[in-house]
Amino acid sequence: MEFKDYYQVLGVERLAEAAEIKKAYRRLVRKHHPDVSKAADAQVRMQEINEAWEVLQDPEKRAAYDRLGQRWQGGGDFQPPPDWDAGFEFSGAPQGWGAEPADHSAFFEALFGSLGRGRRPAGHAGPRQRKGEGAASGRGEDHHAKIVVPLQDAFTGTTRTLTLQSPALDAQGHPVLQERQLSVTIPKGLCAGQQIRLVGQGSPGFGGGVPGDLYLELQFEVDARYRVDGRDLQVTLPVAPWEAALGATVPVATPGGRVELTVPAGSQAGRKLRLKGRGIPAAGATGSAGDLYLMLAVRLPPADTEPAKAAYRRMAQDLAFNPRPGQEA
Repeated sequence: MEFKDYYQVLGVERLAEAAEIKKAYRRLVRKHHPDVSKAADAQVRMQEINEAWEVLQDPEKRAAYDRLGQRWQGGGDFQPPPDWDAGFEFSGAPQGWGAEPADHSAFFEALFGSLGRGRRPAGHAGPRQRKGEGAASGRGEDHHAKIVVPLQDAFTGTTRTLTLQSPALDAQGHPVLQERQLSVTIPKGLCAGQQIRLVGQGSPGFGGGVPGDLYLELQFEVDARYRVDGRDLQVTLPVAPWEAALGATVPVATPGGRVELTVPAGSQAGRKLRLKGRGIPAAGATGSAGDLYLMLAVRLPPADTEPAKAAYRRMAQDLAFNPRPGQEA
């Protein structure tokens, strides 16, 4: 995927003020709009211009895009880093508002797809209202952000102090990042993709209206050992050849504590064993815990000593084992 330089598309500098960006956009629209331009690529060119304008005229998208651009060194295919937008606080509810999807590039969708669907469609009147609230309530707008926490938090629950960055424009129209810290309770059993609602932590209300809420979408840090699939966990378990062949009981460290696992005799590399209920715990009194799946990986002792080499030679003689049946030339 190609990295798109939206500043280059509009022909402005990265430190351009909002008014300058708006002026450049209007100038390009007058030149490249399909109703005016006879060029064969007018439609494509106009889509690029509209996409660049959508990002750079929005203080939130622009600030996020600028931070991502600083980390992009150029060259080769571009892929946004995992959770590149974690800690950014955006206005608008995290769910879609029923707006028709715009014609965006794969680059835009990779960065702002979920954000774009979470914002109100153009022309939506007034802040979001709750059921039973009048139009004059002046309720503040909801905010949302993605947070990334260790997997262990889902097993124990904890309270963390998180720093969120809120993009805004300064007096000169340049995007800046404002920070605030919040004490957030991570409930035990919360899964990736689920949300924590902080009442009253969105935009302030006006005219006596109540403030909006803040929705935090939970994601887990990449864990060196476990792979997460919903509430289930997957892990690779190394075993010795004799443990796989003869069977054994081996100790296994899990996020919920140590357990003794029975490896059945005759197990092969790649066999999957299940520890029921050892995945992410159930949330609250309802539901059930996930499972922990262990993929066996047979590890061979190194033949780095004479006794070890002799043992391998005896195995070769005594077992007459053919690891490639049917593949002989």
